[in-house]
Amino acid sequence: MKNQNILQRLALNEDLNFLLTNRVPRAALTRFMGWFSRIRHPWVRGASMAVWRTFTDIDLSEAKKTSFNSLHDCFVRELKPGARPLDPRANVLVSPCDAIVGACGRIGEDAAAQVFQAKGFPYPLTDLLGTDARGLATIDTLRGGSYVTLRLTSSMYHRFHAPAALTLDHVTYISGDTWNVNPIALKRIERLFCKNERAVLHTRLADGTPLLIVPVAAILVASMRLRAVDVALNIRYRGPNELPCHATYEKGEEMGWFEHGSTILVFAPPGVQLCNGVMTGQHIRMGEALFDNPRGLSQNSHLACT
Repeated sequence: MKNQNILQRLALNEDLNFLLTNRVPRAALTRFMGWFSRIRHPWVRGASMAVWRTFTDIDLSEAKKTSFNSLHDCFVRELKPGARPLDPRANVLVSPCDAIVGACGRIGEDAAAQVFQAKGFPYPLTDLLGTDARGLATIDTLRGGSYVTLRLTSSMYHRFHAPAALTLDHVTYISGDTWNVNPIALKRIERLFCKNERAVLHTRLADGTPLLIVPVAAILVASMRLRAVDVALNIRYRGPNELPCHATYEKGEEMGWFEHGSTILVFAPPGVQLCNGVMTGQHIRMGEALFDNPRGLSQNSHLACT
């Protein structure tokens, strides 16, 4: 245990962590890990999971399965039924994933709709979403609204779910780099989320309110799977970037998963606000209150988001 704590402290050293995860051939290492993590040989699986446990605080007690065929099988594990109860209030949008809350706050009302990836490191939504007609129209609905950055560590549950009952109308896949998205990199690499592989999920709530969900991939296993799209979105993907679709989800229903830890960005229009207590550094679990949408209240409901 003592040696494990020492290794974990070394991994958190900013300079060493940045060197090991970003001053390497990221794309090549990511492709290699995508292959290696799927090896089902018991010796490879056992050794790789032992190394993973050494550097993380992974807890598999909530996993639906008790054994795994490969490292990848463990990455994308499902949870036991009921492991993530949903906040039942009609006005509450829940966290789509287990995460650590990163930067969050108000979306700028400037032309580029500026937000932050970390203190002192802004980025414009025009860079994140693009300047095509769909991207610009979406930005127009979001200015003055709220956003939150949800960072998944490698040991966390990697599946993400619908924050509320919603419809997914369109997916824009933007190919890019595979920088690490940990806080160390976010304080050093400008506009990092705008450089990495990402999928822009254009959704609307049952009352018509637009909600933008942006899973951002990262180094090692930079791959995303969406239930509404029948191909893996990763650095090998060569299909169309614009993926029209029509998929409906109930609150808490699974929308997809990462094949490693990464980040989900959520953007909501004016009138939808972050719940009280949501702040940078907070650990949040899928199903817990994230946004308050007063327009989602029924006529007889007067619950406040706390």
